[in-house]
Amino acid sequence: MKRFLKGDLRRGALGLRSYSGGTPSPQAPLCGFLFALLMLGAPALEAADPSPARLRKAIEAVLARPGLEAAFWGIEVRSLASGRTLFALNAAKAFRPASTLKLVTTAAALDVYGPDARLRTTLQTASRLDGLGRILGDVFLVGGGDPNLSARFSPGRPTAAFEALAKALVAAGVRRIEGRLVGHEGAFVGDRRGSSWTWEDLAWGYGTEVSALSFADNLVEASLAPGERVGDPALLTLVPDVGCLNVVSSVTTTDARTNVAGQAGEDTDDARELTLLREPGSNDVRLTGRLPQGGAWNAHLAVADPASCAAAVFASVLEARGIRVVAGVITSSAPLPGGARMLAAYDGLPMAQVIQVVNKESQNLHAEMLLRLVGWRHAGDGGAEQGRTAVAALMQRLGVEGAGWELADGSGLARTNLLTARGLATLLVAMDRHPHAAAFRGSLPIAGIDGTLEKRMRGTAAERRVLAKTGTLQLANALAGYVTTTRGKRLAFALFVNNHAGRGREAVAAIDKIAVTLAEAR
Repeated sequence: MKRFLKGDLRRGALGLRSYSGGTPSPQAPLCGFLFALLMLGAPALEAADPSPARLRKAIEAVLARPGLEAAFWGIEVRSLASGRTLFALNAAKAFRPASTLKLVTTAAALDVYGPDARLRTTLQTASRLDGLGRILGDVFLVGGGDPNLSARFSPGRPTAAFEALAKALVAAGVRRIEGRLVGHEGAFVGDRRGSSWTWEDLAWGYGTEVSALSFADNLVEASLAPGERVGDPALLTLVPDVGCLNVVSSVTTTDARTNVAGQAGEDTDDARELTLLREPGSNDVRLTGRLPQGGAWNAHLAVADPASCAAAVFASVLEARGIRVVAGVITSSAPLPGGARMLAAYDGLPMAQVIQVVNKESQNLHAEMLLRLVGWRHAGDGGAEQGRTAVAALMQRLGVEGAGWELADGSGLARTNLLTARGLATLLVAMDRHPHAAAFRGSLPIAGIDGTLEKRMRGTAAERRVLAKTGTLQLANALAGYVTTTRGKRLAFALFVNNHAGRGREAVAAIDKIAVTLAEAR
């Protein structure tokens, strides 16, 4: 039994005078004026950039803070107007980027698909629909890699997409499926998880399996609340409660004053009194321990074999609509049978919204699905390896130097991912000039407003001015994106800090201070 524990010139304004010897020339005013115009030409663009000297002094003061002496920093700041590098530190060195890697994945997806592309989920069959409303064979629920078959954009209705497909079958006169309902996930191939993910990752929603047919983020939100009295069973709630996970709880309610030494769960201090037991690859979960009155616990639990879950949920939706599946539910990645035709289709959100979820929420599963979709579009093979190959080709086309880069997955969860601050800053500059630049910028969290930056940098010059992707792993934090200074100058930046010896809170504070410094740059 596996026990899972859980433990982010001065140029310009010189007064120019023209002399010929000691006597002013009649042409002097005109010559001086023309010379001034020349002096105020291209160099004036450089003068518009924030002062690199001031920026260096301010950033170095932040890096000198106590508590982060052992940390390894990688930073590059670029002017989007002139292209100049305004500050760089270890910019060509390789760092674990954590979730800032999602910038690479979403840039590739946006480039390959465009902002308006929609991912399609279909119902297909090679069998006949007879006059009695029976499909005389199997029906395939074909996953097209849509990561948002969930309640995210239909609150309270996680099966909204499946309901639309079922409604289309009813409208076509289908009343019975004599064969099987097949959850088809053949668009993606290879490993369901990223390279170098840890055993601990696999139990939780942030490390769930990847499938071309995914439902409700391939996770279940489990929560426990105390009973009315000491000794009462804790109240277990699952969302969505559709049978994909079998969670059994023997957790009891204890007095609020009781101090019980125990195990760690996922999110709250109360989790220290709970233990979660689960075999790898199993959807059977057991919770034991005690929950104090006034306490609470919640966690996102990964669903194993997500295509099977999706197909089973769709079968229940069909049953509710009066369509019986006679031969049960299975999954398959084999090619669809010859002669398969479409019965119904559901088109998901535009790609611009898909990448918003990835970057603003830092959604790992969705990023992994995008990596495979990029591979599928690039080479007809929805594997992570093909996705990485396609990403590398895009980076080369955009002029991003690949030296020091190592891509193990699409989300940044892998501990073997490596990026350089210089490379990521170059990508940000290139995407700012990309035909789909607005969609890319619009996908980023806004400091103090939304996403993973909602509660950061509030009340500072960076609020609303910093659009950036966060990154958090053990001993690694990052922030990369764009900032508009208080003087209206636009900058691209990449900030990495690795090996900070467990001082994550201090590292994030320092990163935020640097972001504020950039917003205030002059």
